[in-house]
Amino acid sequence: MKPKPTSCDLSCCLLCKSSQKEWLSLIGTNRQMLSFKKKDVIFSEGSPVAGVYFVYSGTVKIHKAWGSNKELVLNFARKGDMIGYRALGNDQILPITATALDEVTICFMTLPFFELFIQSNQPLTYALMKFYANALQEAEKRMRNLALMDVKGRVAETLLMLQSKFGQDEEGRINIALTRQDMAAYAGTTYETFIRMLHELTTAGLIQPVDKRLIILDEAQLSTLLNT
Repeated sequence: MKPKPTSCDLSCCLLCKSSQKEWLSLIGTNRQMLSFKKKDVIFSEGSPVAGVYFVYSGTVKIHKAWGSNKELVLNFARKGDMIGYRALGNDQILPITATALDEVTICFMTLPFFELFIQSNQPLTYALMKFYANALQEAEKRMRNLALMDVKGRVAETLLMLQSKFGQDEEGRINIALTRQDMAAYAGTTYETFIRMLHELTTAGLIQPVDKRLIILDEAQLSTLLNT
């Protein structure tokens, strides 16, 4: 990683949006803008917490080790998202790894300054409380789905989540370039099973592969698989 100059307008992430205006100049002074290439590790599981990270540009994969030589993808982050927040408890060891999926710029803030910021900005504290509550709800839902939903439902959920989070390009394709392996790891299944499910969904007319990306043709019918 390396420092990267930027013309950030201090308005794209939770930290800037929720902070009192008089503190914005301090954010500009104390943050570090870091650049990463595709496949670079931003932070790794088991490392001590150094601070907090906000995605300024690019896409990031959040994942953790799962058994021998396997990984479980927990989430994908985009511009404005906060990552690494799972480590801000008493046990300040990172339980996850963050990897750049393309060219990524990160806004990094050291933990001491971030903690001072929270203590001095009531609007930010309230926004973080809501953020953590929503993140906990999503994590509980994800755990339930991985445990109880069948594999076709998890694949359908993965595709719907990606479209909801990243939108569609001008051709109607899900607007993120991911490997099938990463999508399988998010769905909690093997690569081979994921490919078989994609084939079944394609045959059923629910999705269409186009140039290594996917178009959802029937969102309503795909959503019904989440309840089976």
